[in-house]
Amino acid sequence: MVGVTGTKGKSTTIELINAILEEAGKKTALLSSIRIKIADKSEKNLTDNTMPGRFFIQAFLRKAVNSGCEVALIEVTSQGVVQYRHCFIHWSAAIFTNLAPEHIEAHGSFEKYREAKLSFFRHVSKLQKAKSKEQKLFFINKDDPSARYFIEAAKGGKIILFSKDDISFSRFSLPGFLATDFNLENVAAAVSFSQTIDIEEGIIKKALENFSGVPGRMEIVQNEPFKVIIDYAHTPDSLRKVYEAIKSKILPSQIFKKNLGGQEIQSSKLICILGSAGGGRDKWKRPKMGEIATNYCDEIILTNEDPYNENPLQIIKDIESGFSQNQKSKFQITKNYWIILDRQEAIKKAVSLAKKGDVIIITGKGCESWIHVENGKKIPWNEKEAVKKALDSYITKVNA
Repeated sequence: MVGVTGTKGKSTTIELINAILEEAGKKTALLSSIRIKIADKSEKNLTDNTMPGRFFIQAFLRKAVNSGCEVALIEVTSQGVVQYRHCFIHWSAAIFTNLAPEHIEAHGSFEKYREAKLSFFRHVSKLQKAKSKEQKLFFINKDDPSARYFIEAAKGGKIILFSKDDISFSRFSLPGFLATDFNLENVAAAVSFSQTIDIEEGIIKKALENFSGVPGRMEIVQNEPFKVIIDYAHTPDSLRKVYEAIKSKILPSQIFKKNLGGQEIQSSKLICILGSAGGGRDKWKRPKMGEIATNYCDEIILTNEDPYNENPLQIIKDIESGFSQNQKSKFQITKNYWIILDRQEAIKKAVSLAKKGDVIIITGKGCESWIHVENGKKIPWNEKEAVKKALDSYITKVNA
């Protein structure tokens, strides 16, 4: 029983560990925000809960046992812990990826949010005392500022610290999308766990080399003539890291041209589509996300994400208010900024703006199946299919 907690990277870390375990010939079960997998059967998680209720989890585990699974991997969320969904499970290991402000309205403060995560580690530590014959394993990202809190909470168990600096490119041949700093943290967590349970390095290498990625997490839908990427980033910290990764790892390899002085300058643009969730969810982050977008994006389209019962235009105004907070930005609101509430139309607009070598990044939804609107209604949504539809329309128009 392995629980992965943190603000970002839980799904990717679980998928990486799962890939390594499967390469090692082990039967696995997996419960994440993306999918529910038992042995060779997998389905999309349509529960609207990353960590569903206790009855659901127990039924999931029973099916996993009946199917002969050896390892179960579960995303452990802060709100799931507050609702005691981590209880009555005989955890073997706990993994901490990182921590950044999120769900502040739900918890009351960042400190209380962190406390919920720490409660999971303390719970597993207490299991160590109750079952002293089995030493609990605690994997902690030592680069994170909150690492010391998790080290303290894990006392009594075996603590293994990991870092993105542990991942040497001479040692591991990684797909390009795993080479970003935030994904290297996830790789380091998966490698650290796998080595601790004595999986051979050759198996780990092969699994990482063949890893095809996680739906909706830095997923490249199109490469040429311009790139289109979708990602789940929905917090200021994750948004900044996604933009930084594109600017440092992807855009530099794109189109360059020479200016009048003969110097090569990058002519490719970063076109960003973003929104923010409604329903009172973390209103504090909206201006910050707007500020970050102006710092990295050449063109911005603000659109619907999950408005719930809030006025979508008010959510966008909250994001827009962050534009003026970036004093260093040369962002020109009148020239390169659009508000398009219809998400499909927003994607079509981005595609129409893109030229050879540009990168379109669409954040906030990833592989989620719904757009949540007022009165509890849900509109079916598939970000990847929406991108393909916009691209097909673009191709048809170009060829007309």
